[in-house]
Amino acid sequence: MKFGDFEIFLIEDGDFRLDGGAMFGVVPKMMWQKSDPADDRNRIQLSANCLLVKTPEATVLIDTGLGGKWDDKKRDMFAVAEPRLLMSELARCDVLKEDVTHVVQSHLHFDHAGGGTYIDGDGELKVQFPNAKYYAQRGEWEIANNPNLRDRMSYLPENLHPLNDAEVLELVDGDVEVVPGIRYRVTGGHTKHHAIVYIESGGHTAVFNADLIPTASHVHVPYVMGYDLYPQETMDFKTHFLPEVHEGNYLMIFEHGPKLKAGHLTRNDKGKWVVKKFDMEQMEYSVQEDN
Repeated sequence: MKFGDFEIFLIEDGDFRLDGGAMFGVVPKMMWQKSDPADDRNRIQLSANCLLVKTPEATVLIDTGLGGKWDDKKRDMFAVAEPRLLMSELARCDVLKEDVTHVVQSHLHFDHAGGGTYIDGDGELKVQFPNAKYYAQRGEWEIANNPNLRDRMSYLPENLHPLNDAEVLELVDGDVEVVPGIRYRVTGGHTKHHAIVYIESGGHTAVFNADLIPTASHVHVPYVMGYDLYPQETMDFKTHFLPEVHEGNYLMIFEHGPKLKAGHLTRNDKGKWVVKKFDMEQMEYSVQEDN
């Protein structure tokens, strides 16, 4: 999709499932099961949606999905669909792995950073995008490499160590611009250093929500995942972020939305936030001229 002076592409790495109760925290099942029905193991369907941004200066991939380094036990636990689609989706956009110049990680949990590495034919762990710099928040990287008992299931060494070994890491602190028009904004909440990513060009703004608002069902302020380490931070951030999104008519990208993957925020007749679906393949944002 044309987005000002950029092109942006929704890249689907494929589906997986997580526990519905964990995805909605303290919200009762009777309130979320109509929009997000659970299977017989109480898991809801999710997608791993990444974002490719082509700018005049760079080819940027935001998050990398789950990747394909799964044993049978974890593949079954998370209902990881195969094959994973990251590389074929990039090829659909005429992008080779060598073309990617920047990989921007919102955070380093396995469902966001798994596709940045792979196992080659000799069984060796390798960096997926050999010409790219991999960006992550410094604090997130430090925690990921020294996880506590709660975190260690989310931070997998096979997603992290090859980046360090290949010396492709670029660690940043806080709200920084990665390339012109693409910047981090730290939210906290989900993890201490969790960040969303703004894409700004030609007077338009898109936001890659990552796990701040993982699906359109999570636009309601109290709908916070049980996975969030600091849930009050998530609620506080959403409280002032959502009016900003609405006023600016931002395009929201839902990283885990299985069906509604992008949309604009509006209010229903009861004054509650809802998302109007947006078809990225049918629309384009032209450059807005200053009045």
